[in-house]
Amino acid sequence: MARHLIDDVPVGWETLGTDLLDGAPAELVTTLARGRRWPSSTLDHLNPSNGSLPTRVTITHEHAADQNLQWGYVLRPYGIEVISLAYEDSGPVVNWNTDPCSVFTNCADRWTPRSPAPVIVPARTAPTRTAVSATTPKAETGAVRRR
Repeated sequence: MARHLIDDVPVGWETLGTDLLDGAPAELVTTLARGRRWPSSTLDHLNPSNGSLPTRVTITHEHAADQNLQWGYVLRPYGIEVISLAYEDSGPVVNWNTDPCSVFTNCADRWTPRSPAPVIVPARTAPTRTAVSATTPKAETGAVRRR
């Protein structure tokens, strides 16, 4: 996932598509994409004003606030850390084994590092597996992406 989302893209993503679900069970693809298919598209149409080639922008903790970012996502070996940048510098980790049909709140103040990921369980969906606790050791680096 990290290679596809970060390493193999020259600049960044315009849209993440259903091609990320290639190889997933058909019923899961139908549930998540509602039967539609669309490709991912990269930010390959950028034209910097100085005429240079577009380059990837690396967001660091020091200048993230200047970028007006709302959410940060860090891909970890055991799950994805979701950071509400308006409230925190770290966040809960959603374990890679979490049911992909889980619905999470988008209420930023509920994504705190000292609590499990705020899962909303729809009536039609089976309960999700437990997210990794906030006490899981954190890696030193990560990627922050615009929501």
